[in-house]
Amino acid sequence: MTHSAESLKLELKFSDRIGVVADLTREVTDKGLNILSMEVIQDGEAAIVYIELTRPTGPHPSPASLVTAFHGLPGALSVRLVRTLPRERREKHHQAVFDGVSEGIIATNEKGLVTTINPVACRILGHDAAQLLGKNIRDIKPDGNILLECMAQKRPLSRRESVVTPDGRVEFYASAQPIHDAGGRSVGTVVLMKELREVQKMAREVASPTTASFNCILGTSQGIKNAVLLARRIAPTDATVSVRGESGTGKELFAGAIHFESGRTGPFIAINCAAMPEPLLESELFGYAEGAFTGARKKGKPGLFEVASGGTLFLDEIGEMPPGPQAKILRVLQEGLVRRIGGTREIPVDTRIITATNKNLEEMVQKRLFREDLYYRINVVPVHIPPLRERREDIGILAPHFLDLLTEKLNNPRQTISEAAMEKLMGHHWPGNVRELKNVMERGAILGDGRIVKHANILFSHEANIVPAAGADTPDPRGGLRELTAQFETDLIIRALKEAGSIRKAAAHLNVTHTALLNRIKKYGIRVETKRSIGTYSFQ
Repeated sequence: MTHSAESLKLELKFSDRIGVVADLTREVTDKGLNILSMEVIQDGEAAIVYIELTRPTGPHPSPASLVTAFHGLPGALSVRLVRTLPRERREKHHQAVFDGVSEGIIATNEKGLVTTINPVACRILGHDAAQLLGKNIRDIKPDGNILLECMAQKRPLSRRESVVTPDGRVEFYASAQPIHDAGGRSVGTVVLMKELREVQKMAREVASPTTASFNCILGTSQGIKNAVLLARRIAPTDATVSVRGESGTGKELFAGAIHFESGRTGPFIAINCAAMPEPLLESELFGYAEGAFTGARKKGKPGLFEVASGGTLFLDEIGEMPPGPQAKILRVLQEGLVRRIGGTREIPVDTRIITATNKNLEEMVQKRLFREDLYYRINVVPVHIPPLRERREDIGILAPHFLDLLTEKLNNPRQTISEAAMEKLMGHHWPGNVRELKNVMERGAILGDGRIVKHANILFSHEANIVPAAGADTPDPRGGLRELTAQFETDLIIRALKEAGSIRKAAAHLNVTHTALLNRIKKYGIRVETKRSIGTYSFQ
């Protein structure tokens, strides 16, 4: 083991007693050495001392002689040379974290001189660390400097900032915090920075936004064409849009397409107003300040109005929203300001609102179940999506589309729909609209023989042969699509075999070929016992 010529590092373990550090310090001094650092760690009834030594002039004593000398100290249990100290390992770990975080970090002392900066901050500011360390923050960013304001006001600040770099203007979100010593005196500031495009990207990823445009809304019926035409016209404006339609008609798809073609650079965030109790809905929409309630985050939390600023907030099922949040949303629409729960600061937001409901809001207003003033605010441009039963000509476009999507996911050959199957689709009432059609086509793709979806493969939810028996096991919906498909097919085949009594009859019952059913039985390892004159055979 080799050690630095400048210093020696040792680990000494002593029985815990008074005077360990004093005895060790005296021994070090007697040998003409200086202590660069010393750390004492309690380990049960022992004390472990980590010490780094150096000699101002002349050569170091030999490591072996030092180990021998320290072994002679009272209560010494072990002495060994080490390559690194716990302090160095902690510093290395902290540095790795500091350099690896996705946010830029800058720290200054009380004079405003940069003492610490990480690579992300250097990238945002467009300079190397060597150019920034020791430099006054006033010289780096003379105007609108959040660090300077934080130092002057002695309180945390968060806001959008920008800086001109050699590569152009960079916008970022900054959060500055004053640093105090044990006595409460200000000794500097620290700021976290994140490029605005990264903040927007994160918001989009968290919210699982749509990437669909109006080109993804399929149909040639006059009703759907009129809805798309109106939505296209209002997309580039900031008008508040109310999307009306029955459940499953595609209201969120329309809202996402309006956002996609609006030109707004912020995220598209959707929230279901009926899915949460009132207090949780308010905290999600408006956020909360630090200490607003028990369990609140230490620094509070921004609401979706803040997160979606510059983008679009889609309020689905707004007709189910309680009166409390209705009043607060009205204020945001009127003034463009949000106040977090438990907070006092007004936060400006630039968030476009799109709402959706399958309720009769006009009737709800008359019955005083929905605020009239909010109704007029959100109903600036209503877009009505017709139910599927009123646009049956679109089934011939949508059904093959959904079939293609599923076969692509399953990596199966392309399937077609038989004429009889299409007639059955056309004759259905479609209470679940396009969503129901999508589910029916997925079911048909699974039940088909791999090439064609036939009349018998089109099964609606109310049909007995797809309703699980009471108490029957159902596949875990968290499983993958392939696993769910395999489980569904296995259960269906086993049920058909039990009812039919033979593979050939089961194949006829399932409307697949005898060979196709045999292949499925082998694929899923289904045990088949069929009594015939020649005996019993089985597939394991």
